[in-house]
Amino acid sequence: MFEGITKGLNKVFDSISGKKLLNEDHIKTAMREVRIALLEADVSLPVSKEFIKKVEEEAIGQKVIKNVNPTQMIIKIVNDQLVELLGSEQSEINLKTKPPVTLLMVGLQGAGKTSTSGKLAYYFLNKKNQKKILLASLDDHRPAAQKQLAILAQQVGVDSLEIVEGQKAKDIAKRAIKEANKLNYDILILDSAGRNSVDEELMKELKDIKKITNPDETILTVDALIGQDAINVANNFKDNIGIDGVILTRIDGDSRGGAAITMKYATNCPIKFLGAGEKITELEIFDPKRIASRILGMGDVVSLVEKAQENFDEEELKKAEKKLKKGTFDLNDLASQLKNMKKMGGMSSILKLLPGAGKISDAINNSGFDEKELLRQEALIMSMTKKEREKPEILNSSRKKRIADGSGSTIQKVNQLLKRYKQMQKMMKKVGKMDKKDLMNMMGDEGNNMPPDLSNLLKK
Repeated sequence: MFEGITKGLNKVFDSISGKKLLNEDHIKTAMREVRIALLEADVSLPVSKEFIKKVEEEAIGQKVIKNVNPTQMIIKIVNDQLVELLGSEQSEINLKTKPPVTLLMVGLQGAGKTSTSGKLAYYFLNKKNQKKILLASLDDHRPAAQKQLAILAQQVGVDSLEIVEGQKAKDIAKRAIKEANKLNYDILILDSAGRNSVDEELMKELKDIKKITNPDETILTVDALIGQDAINVANNFKDNIGIDGVILTRIDGDSRGGAAITMKYATNCPIKFLGAGEKITELEIFDPKRIASRILGMGDVVSLVEKAQENFDEEELKKAEKKLKKGTFDLNDLASQLKNMKKMGGMSSILKLLPGAGKISDAINNSGFDEKELLRQEALIMSMTKKEREKPEILNSSRKKRIADGSGSTIQKVNQLLKRYKQMQKMMKKVGKMDKKDLMNMMGDEGNNMPPDLSNLLKK
C-alpha cells in the first residue's frame, strides 16, 4: 500500500534535494508535483487542494527559505500535514466501559466483515488480554456466514453463539446480548449481514439491530480496493445509522492508498485498523504517525520491531545475539531466519517497513525474488544432516546430489543456497564487529541505503 504516492513524493523531494536556498517558485513547482502524486494515488481533488494549500502556507516563509537544509524542512511540513490529514492520533476501540463491550460490525457484502470480526477477536485475545470473547453472526441472508464465523472463532480460541437454523437477525441479536450478559463476557462482537449495495432494507435492519443491542461502537469495514467509492460507502453508513470508526480491508492489494489518506478528512470518522491478507493475525492498528512515515518512505521500524516481538522466540533471539557477537553463523541459523521471515509475512513485507523502502521498491520488485524461494531453501536445509548444517564446508558433490534429490530440487539450487549462506555469513561477521554507530552508518544517513550484502540476497 502507498507505493504509488511514495514514489511520487520521493521524486518531488529528490528534485529539490541539494538546493541551498528554496524560493517561492521552487516550492510552488514542488507542490504542483505533490498534487499530481496525490491525485494519482486516488486522493480526492478537494482533499488534495486543501492539503497543498496548508503545506504551501507553512513552507513559504523566511524560516524555510533560509533553513540550512530546506528540503528536510519541506519533508517535515509534508509529514506533519499528512499526520493531521490521517487523523493526528490513533483511535483505538475503547475497552474501558462496562462489560460486555459490544461491537457492531457493519459493511457491504464482500468487504471482509466476517474475517475482520475474527481478526478483531484474535487481537483482543492476544494483544489486549481480554479473556472472554463471544462472536455472533447476525447474517440470516448468507447461509454459510454463521458457520464461517464459528470456524474462525474456533481457530482464534474464542466462543461463538450457537447457531439456531432459521432464526432472524433481530432475534439472534437479542439472544447474543442475553448470552453475553449471562455468562459475563468481556467483549461481544456482532457480525451483521451485508448487501451488494447500500439500500433501504439494509439500513432499516441495521437501525433495528443497533436499537436492540445498543453497541459501544459501530465499526464499518470497507474494501480499500474500491478506491474513492469507499468514502461514499462510509458517508452512507455514517448518515444512515452512525459509525464510530472504519476498518480498511485488503490494503495489501491497494498500491495507491487514496481511500486511507482521504477517509478521516471526508467522513470525520477515524480509521481504527488496517486489514491485509487472509491470516487471522493480519490486522494492524492504524497509527497516523507511522502511516505518514511509510508514505514518505521513512519506513516503520516500530511496526517492524512489534512484528518481530510477536513472532520471534525470546530464547532463540538471545542465542542468535550471542552467535552474532562471536561472528558465527551456520545453516541452522539460516533456517531459523527463513522461518522467522515467513512468520513476518516474507522478505518483501519486512523490507517495506525499513527506512528508504520507497526508494528501493523498484529494485525489490525487479529483483526476481520469489517468496516461494524461502520454502525451497528451507526444504534444502532440512534435507541435510545435522553435521552438514553445522559444517557446510563438508558438502561435496555426492552430498549435494543427495540433498537435491531429497528435497526435490537440483544441485544448482544447492549451490545457490550455499552462495547466499556465505554472503550472509560474511555480513554477520561484519555486523558482529560493529557498534551501534557503525550499524546506523551502514543503513545510511537517512536510512536510504540497503547494505550491498542484503541486496545480493534478493537476487535469484
